[in-house]
Amino acid sequence: MSQQPDFAASLRGWRQRKGHSQLELAGRAGISQRHLSFLELGRAAPSRDMVIKLAVALDVPLRQQNALLVAAGFAPVWRQTDLAAPEFTQIRHALDFMLAQQEPYPAVAVDRHWNLLLANSGAVRLVEFLVGPLAPGTPVNLADALVAPNVLRPYLTNWSEVAGYFIRSVEADAAADGTAATADLLKRLLAYDGVAAAISAPPSMSPPGPVLPMRFRKGDVRLELFTTIATLGIPQDITTQELRIESFFPLDQETTRTFRAWAERGH
Repeated sequence: MSQQPDFAASLRGWRQRKGHSQLELAGRAGISQRHLSFLELGRAAPSRDMVIKLAVALDVPLRQQNALLVAAGFAPVWRQTDLAAPEFTQIRHALDFMLAQQEPYPAVAVDRHWNLLLANSGAVRLVEFLVGPLAPGTPVNLADALVAPNVLRPYLTNWSEVAGYFIRSVEADAAADGTAATADLLKRLLAYDGVAAAISAPPSMSPPGPVLPMRFRKGDVRLELFTTIATLGIPQDITTQELRIESFFPLDQETTRTFRAWAERGH
């Protein structure tokens, strides 16, 4: 099978990325270490079921499971469905419900590379207050918006701390999924001015709170927020596996009053 060497190298790379020995992975997959060694050397060709079994044992994301199948000479198994597709109607209802429940505070749904998919009114109000209204249909990448020098950075008073933490999370994503797209995102973010200094800065000496806040200031308005990130359970589609719902909550009463006032007057 001509693509077998590609599979062998990919399998070996995933095992090493996950930090498993051949013996450990063989045990997790329920096969012999000798068989696994032959697969990694390209001396044995895997069946379709074997590729999936090994991918599951390695906790490989669905997108990369497809890549492993293709490398082994098989067709992809997992679909990537548009969020607007009819079969996603109930998923969309659930997402809309979650975003609506977060009002008047911001909530967004993004893909794995932080491209904005959905936003509630609280998120729109926050963005419009900080940077002004966006033209309908304008593509938004929240990673670029956070890290770039001319979008949110001028209003985020603890930008260095927040950006440093965020970059480390993207580094972890790049290590976990092994895709060129995530590696390109990380490279793009690292190229922005000030990022190298942010991720190498010593930690703050002040006593840490329970979460790292995002502290915004524009004029006389101060906002202090923390975020949570939710994912969909038991995904069976690439889109649902890579979807993230980020919700923002106030950390003080001043922020709470500001968001409620904006909602009341339709700011």
